[in-house]
Amino acid sequence: MTSQFIPVEPFDCVVFGGTGDLAERKLLPALYHRQMDEQLSEPTRIIGASRAPMTDEEYRAYARTALKEHLKGDDYREDQVERFCARLFYVSVDAKSEQGWDKLRDLLEEGKERIRAFYLAVAPSLFGPIAEQLRDHKMITRQSRIVVEKPIGRDLASALELNNTIGKVFREEQIFRIDHYLGKETVQNLMALRFANALYEPLWNSAHIDHVQITVAESVGLEGRAGYYDKAGALRDMVQNHMLQLLCLVAMEAPSSLEAEAVRDEKLKVLRALKPINSSNVEKLTVRGQYRAGASAGGPVKGYLEELEGGVSNTETFVAIKAEIGNWRWAGVPFYLRTGKRLAARMSEIVISFKPIPHSIFDDAAGRITANQLVIRLQPDEGVKQWLMIKDPGPGGMRLRHVSLDMTFAEAFSVRNPDAYERLLTDVIRSNQTLFMRRDEVEAAWKWVDPILKGWEATGQAVQGYTAGTWGPSHAIALIERDGRTWHEVG
Repeated sequence: MTSQFIPVEPFDCVVFGGTGDLAERKLLPALYHRQMDEQLSEPTRIIGASRAPMTDEEYRAYARTALKEHLKGDDYREDQVERFCARLFYVSVDAKSEQGWDKLRDLLEEGKERIRAFYLAVAPSLFGPIAEQLRDHKMITRQSRIVVEKPIGRDLASALELNNTIGKVFREEQIFRIDHYLGKETVQNLMALRFANALYEPLWNSAHIDHVQITVAESVGLEGRAGYYDKAGALRDMVQNHMLQLLCLVAMEAPSSLEAEAVRDEKLKVLRALKPINSSNVEKLTVRGQYRAGASAGGPVKGYLEELEGGVSNTETFVAIKAEIGNWRWAGVPFYLRTGKRLAARMSEIVISFKPIPHSIFDDAAGRITANQLVIRLQPDEGVKQWLMIKDPGPGGMRLRHVSLDMTFAEAFSVRNPDAYERLLTDVIRSNQTLFMRRDEVEAAWKWVDPILKGWEATGQAVQGYTAGTWGPSHAIALIERDGRTWHEVG
């Protein structure tokens, strides 16, 4: 089976933070892969922009090194790399001064009829200044888009301020708030499973589903992000954006179409229906954790405070939440969320646990009947498993087994699975907003998260220590087990 890639219109993509970590690891490789699949039309250009002085040739050398380091297998091909580097240009600009902006404007004028994508791979404090510089130097055309990375604020007030600042310069339909989780193949397959099959949707409600688990686990620690992470923590860094977006896709009603506004309208309804968690119930419904020294696959690792070089911090590196949605479809169905750093494995998955059968006709010798589960794995090996009860083959009587119907995408389809950024970048060029967060979604998510943060502060809820390389603090196990449930066993 082969995939058909439809070329996008020629464009100029200006990457602010063009020498940063995101550009090096994700954006340049993603754009390179789109070229390899002949999806970039001529004369597309990629323009790196940052404060560092650099020539076009020096930037091309930087890109060659980045591609060699981050491309896998045989993807690094000299002919394709040279073709890609010919698209690359560089401008030294300073968001807070006049340095370089006229040069960038003159370069863009060479292709003034093309689509312009301004990618802000920089700190959020620079979003407003860069947008204003683009406006003041008359670089925003009808064909322009601006892409902003998380975090969109650190609370509701700062999110409103940031959205207002960018909104004064760009129209809402020009603003692409990127969440790379929504570009993953399996996330989109969740919509296909629900809305393209007669099998699941009739069962997708509180009458048939017992509970839902969403886990986003990281095995790494701070990785040089201490300055940002200690001010953010797991709730701001992962729950407010990635995990709530996954929850929305699981829980939303069927949109009238896949048109962007129809999908985002339904996601917004879910966010607004989340039952409040605040100082009155935050200690019962949430767990905060912070990793201590332990071990990973690579050997012994430091604890969080040691990585902060002896600092003192109450920042959570792990959070577990029992959330509920107050509507007819999901009344009484808990959604258990957990995410953290230095956990036992790097893994992201959604588990839909169906209710057990109402009555068993099998005797005890047949074995225990386990409720059906649908497991949607986002990483590292994207795929879907449907867990069922079947008879163990053989003549020895009725013995039941819990087995999975397994569809791993890499095995089922003989194609390379594109990185999320590849899909999202081409959607920006096509002006397809379906997989991007609308302003009111961001603000609705903060309206739910803010009271949790304030509840932690009001109650003095401390972080619970957990050993690096485990699945988090014991309090997280108690959170789900006191309801008679357990976290899904990874594997």
